Amino acid sequence: MTRTYSRSAIKNKFSLLSLIRNFAQNFTPLTPFLDIQGLTKRFGERLLFDNISFAVAEGEKVGLIAQNGTGKSTLLSIIAGDEPQDSGSIIFRNGIRVGFLRQKQNFDPDATVLDACFGKHRDFDFEDEYSYAEDSRILKAKQILTSLKIKNLNQKMCELSGGQQKRVALANVLITEPDIFILDEPTNHLDLQMIEWLENFLRRGNKTLLMVTHDRYFLDNICNIILELDDNTIYTYRGNFSYYLEKRQERIDVRNANIARANNLYRTELEWMRRQPQARGHKARYREEAFYELEKIAKQRIQERQIRLKNTNTYIGSKIFECQYVSKAYGDTVILRDFYYNFSRYEKMGIVGNNGAGKSTFIKLLLSLEQPDSGQFDIGQTVKFGYFSQEGLSFRPDQKVIDVVRDIAEYVNLGGGKHLTAAQLLERFLFSRKQQYDYIEKLSGGEQRKLYLCTVLMQDPNFLILDEPTNDLDIQTLEVLEEYLQDFPGCVIVVSHDRFFTDKVVDHLLVFHGNGEIQDFPGNYSQYREWKQSPNSQKGELTKTLTQTQTKSQSQSQNQNQNKKPKLKTKLSYKEQRELEQLEKDLAALEEEKKLIVEQLSSGNIPNETIISHSKRLPELESLIDEKETRWLELQE
Repeated sequence: MTRTYSRSAIKNKFSLLSLIRNFAQNFTPLTPFLDIQGLTKRFGERLLFDNISFAVAEGEKVGLIAQNGTGKSTLLSIIAGDEPQDSGSIIFRNGIRVGFLRQKQNFDPDATVLDACFGKHRDFDFEDEYSYAEDSRILKAKQILTSLKIKNLNQKMCELSGGQQKRVALANVLITEPDIFILDEPTNHLDLQMIEWLENFLRRGNKTLLMVTHDRYFLDNICNIILELDDNTIYTYRGNFSYYLEKRQERIDVRNANIARANNLYRTELEWMRRQPQARGHKARYREEAFYELEKIAKQRIQERQIRLKNTNTYIGSKIFECQYVSKAYGDTVILRDFYYNFSRYEKMGIVGNNGAGKSTFIKLLLSLEQPDSGQFDIGQTVKFGYFSQEGLSFRPDQKVIDVVRDIAEYVNLGGGKHLTAAQLLERFLFSRKQQYDYIEKLSGGEQRKLYLCTVLMQDPNFLILDEPTNDLDIQTLEVLEEYLQDFPGCVIVVSHDRFFTDKVVDHLLVFHGNGEIQDFPGNYSQYREWKQSPNSQKGELTKTLTQTQTKSQSQSQNQNQNKKPKLKTKLSYKEQRELEQLEKDLAALEEEKKLIVEQLSSGNIPNETIISHSKRLPELESLIDEKETRWLELQE
């Protein structure tokens, strides 16, 4: 069919084409705020990244993620000009202002907080009340510092803790209102309230951002682009963290399929290559070149999800610990006030609250690292603590990674005749066999924290206490640790500001509000936050606050009512219901094990050493079953 056009239509068409042509000729695309081209960096023989390129445009909020030790902080340091690259270029748009938050701070110890934020040569005087009240910069600085819990602007930097100095450095970047924010782990040393405030601050307006963080909710809520540094190169995902997870798995699946296909073809081509040159035919040179390209693909490692690290050998008795009306204060700062709590078997507790509310002090009291002012902790005889502290562990730089773990134990007993060697445990936490024989001094800060975690787990504890375990750990390591804790057959206490981690691991919370006020909430952090924002929270439903008045009144009422007939309990508590469910699972497993042992002993077809081990295990099983059945009946009644 032939189309016909009117003269006016043809004229309009050519006018539109002319406009498009003129626009294309005269259009000059805006240069990005930051343009990275062909960047390469090595440390000795170790290649961190090779010929990577990416850009950050105005208004983009970019999250950079990677495993520990692959060069995230090094990349940011190169961008900031703190260290050189081997090759490649870093181009900022002309006239752009950059705000950079480093992992480590270097303040003048005699400088005040205000000096650190504005420099010693500021053109206003803090002591001048009129200047203080009128200068918008100082008002903004005070607002941001107050939100980050820094209130004394005249305090010297040497008097601040490391976490407080990091918050002053963050405030410094935020106050200057740069065109592009470059932030290295901005949520470290922030409590939950501060993290949520920072989220809202960075989301407001058309801010441009490049940051490294392992806080997955933070990434999800802020970023619209994720950059992944993997295999010495950069992969770009145009979406938030949830989108990245989906697309990354698709990328890995395609890559693994390509490697599998290359391996199949490689075997055929390898056989051809092994023939004598005259037997290969006249197209040998082209096929040889293709073979070497194929070999590169075939020898890549197929990335597989880490096997869940399960420990079924842990045993812990029915008595865990009882916190008996404990009080602790430092001067006027009250941490605990007549606090009572009875910890249950298999409990996984999260402890949250603002910095300085007493979370770490509570842990140190439990571990007898500090002594209470009054009251005591009554701890069960079978409890074996494994403690991961905020401070970490000091390693000798001349030690090798594998030797640090082997000094504690050669293997972890997983139960059922299975065990995990020191090398296998390190592999589960993403230390390659090659890295295991590196010296400690070669490890990044995150890798050293990861190694410290392995030393805690190698001690085979049945009660894990983890104080800020997520600081500096990469996302893949956090996923391995989350799965380990979900399967852990003992008790767990986690102090963490990582909301995603807390949601995955704990079944209830102690919320430290400060001034000795502690709230027991039956759920994870997201459920607590949702409840707190609901009308029910104003009525005090679903939760109880343990204060001095309540605990004393409980104690007094118990003394007064000793001769009275007690009220019958008609409903199990949350913890008792969880215990009952676990008892039913344990009893089923123990009965199955007992049945199997009896069948094997009756068969007469097992070796003497097995007969001996079974004979020892059988009375242990019967004792365990009796103990658990007794407790099960108590709960049923």
